[in-house]
Amino acid sequence: MTELTGQHLINGVWVAGGSAFQSDPVTGPALTVLSGGNAEAGAAMQAAEDAFASYGWTSRADRAAFLEAIADEIDARGADLTTHGTAETGLPAARLDGERGRTCGQLRLFATHIRDGAYLDRRHDAALPDRAPAPRPDLRMIQRPLGPVAVFGASNFPLAFSTAGGDTASALAAGCPVVYKGHPGHPATGEIVAQAIAAAIDKTGMPKGTFGFIQSNTNEAGMALVQHPLTRAVGFTGSFRGGKALFDLAMSRPEPIPFFGELGSINPVFVLPAASAARADGIGAAWAGSLTMGVGQFCTNPGVVVILDKDADAFIDAAAAALAEVGPAPMLTEGTAQAYRANVETVNGAATVATKLGAQCDGRNAGPALFVVSGPDWLVNPDLSIEMFGPAGIVIRAEDIDQMQTIAKGLHGQLTCTLQMDDADEEVGKALMPVLERKAGRILVNGFPTGVEVAEAMVHGGPYPASTNFGATSVGTMAIRRFLRPVCYQNMPAGLLPDDLRDL
Repeated sequence: MTELTGQHLINGVWVAGGSAFQSDPVTGPALTVLSGGNAEAGAAMQAAEDAFASYGWTSRADRAAFLEAIADEIDARGADLTTHGTAETGLPAARLDGERGRTCGQLRLFATHIRDGAYLDRRHDAALPDRAPAPRPDLRMIQRPLGPVAVFGASNFPLAFSTAGGDTASALAAGCPVVYKGHPGHPATGEIVAQAIAAAIDKTGMPKGTFGFIQSNTNEAGMALVQHPLTRAVGFTGSFRGGKALFDLAMSRPEPIPFFGELGSINPVFVLPAASAARADGIGAAWAGSLTMGVGQFCTNPGVVVILDKDADAFIDAAAAALAEVGPAPMLTEGTAQAYRANVETVNGAATVATKLGAQCDGRNAGPALFVVSGPDWLVNPDLSIEMFGPAGIVIRAEDIDQMQTIAKGLHGQLTCTLQMDDADEEVGKALMPVLERKAGRILVNGFPTGVEVAEAMVHGGPYPASTNFGATSVGTMAIRRFLRPVCYQNMPAGLLPDDLRDL
């Protein structure tokens, strides 16, 4: 079993600092953890800046080998990660094993991607000294790393969106050192992965400050990282409230920096007429399965369904029957459970909402809930569009296709929108697409959005408030581009050019 310190990793050394707190696992003993603050965040960021002087100029091959070494070290600690991860979060072992596979697969995919070099978008306009009326200089362009990046882990993905998750992996692939603020919901899991990254740094000879890890259960360390003058960008996955506060800090700095935040989404599902007439009950049962997966604690959880009123009963009855078979289960943290109960109570308290199935909640355990509202009542009550972040959903009974369009146009930015449709629905779907393309980063047909493939073409982002940068993704190889910026070199001697530009 891995020995845990509850400390911070700064410049390759595990150090104490800050007051102690106790973790709150679902099962097993608590871990004593030190909560870092301004001093620890500042020391780690300075170490990252020092490391950038060499790490930012490493070869693609060396960084690829580093990413693969991280994956190997995580795999070597797989049994301990599953043991601690299940104890801390209540997630089943199979889920943790799968998430570890996704995390390591992403690291290896990024290694392959940067070896190829296409992501650098290299361009060369050769000099035209004899061009009239004025000569053209030699121009070369390449994407270069930003510098140290602060990353905040997600509560709902202790591996895939946390210590060595998508933000960390993409920043490291780009050539940016990372200082990671550990999530207090799974400090043991986070430390084990940090130990894996430290081992990979030693194995591949990377600078010690390439990765820093700060444990914390307060806002101090996070605020310090966002405001530190050496921080060049931030990656965040979490709640709207917390993300918006950090985003505002990033924008209010003397020198604002990019803040790549994922802040939540209700991921609406539109059941089109032919599909609802033919198979509303089947769609309803399948939706219930997606809604309750992982106790509903996915950023792509499909929390809202829009269906024509005439077909809604069959959908609602099937969904309610399926949801009634799902018992309460522990949520990731006590705070998550409290927030879920509060959000359910907000929706349940709306006078125009009918409760088809009430949530059974007991302490950290949460059960599913199902609410129903008419299209007109949904449109006049913005409180219903909150992300409940749990196994609760709302069915909107739209009067007709025009109202379905109106509901789509009124949506805030989303990570995903889904169409459930049959062949006869193509014209209706075609009419909805121009609206949905402006609302979401991913649009899918006849599936459900829980499950985000790590691939070249994936987009996990969307218009605000789903994310703070609609032109970026936090999943897939394009995520690396967030931590790069274009630099043009004019009439530059070969000896001063980045290695990747010299043979262009």
